[in-house]
Amino acid sequence: MKYPKFFDDIEHIVLKDELSEFLGSTEGGIIDISYLEIVKMAGHSCGVVSGAYLAALYGLKKLYKSELPQRGKIKVELKGTLEDNTGVTALVLSNITGATTDMGFLGVQGKFNRRNLLFFGADINADIKFTRIDTGESTEVNYTPQKVVVPKKVLMTAIGPDATEEDKKTFPERWQKMVQTIFENADKVIEVK
Repeated sequence: MKYPKFFDDIEHIVLKDELSEFLGSTEGGIIDISYLEIVKMAGHSCGVVSGAYLAALYGLKKLYKSELPQRGKIKVELKGTLEDNTGVTALVLSNITGATTDMGFLGVQGKFNRRNLLFFGADINADIKFTRIDTGESTEVNYTPQKVVVPKKVLMTAIGPDATEEDKKTFPERWQKMVQTIFENADKVIEVK
């Protein structure tokens, strides 16, 4: 499978997952998630997918400091609703943290439950809030790609009324260049509180 090479330069998100350890899926329950894996899950790479990935990367670092984040033990709250097109962000964050609404893994004899850890339309002061179930500590994250790129403007160059055949042909490369710019400017587009 061919993909943009900059994907390989993006920092991985490493977590500990007790369910994975219990079931023998990964040694010690260590889960190493790359941006490429998230792209495969989402089926595409865009400003929303990259933003959700960065929000998780930076938010979990702040929340867990030098510890490994505990997958399946993180509550995720989203300010946006499904009507706000927050679903893609939620799927990315669910894939990384294990948090789900009412459809995830129910657990084994009261352990490893992933349900009721993901919420939409939350009354929070940021785009996303991550809370540790074990300690109750939380951190909030805002994502503002418009500080470095305007995804809708790039998109319109391919689908707008003035789009030429050349614009359409070069769009995929320009789109991924936009995503690369987001990653290269993570410190500008991500605010962790």
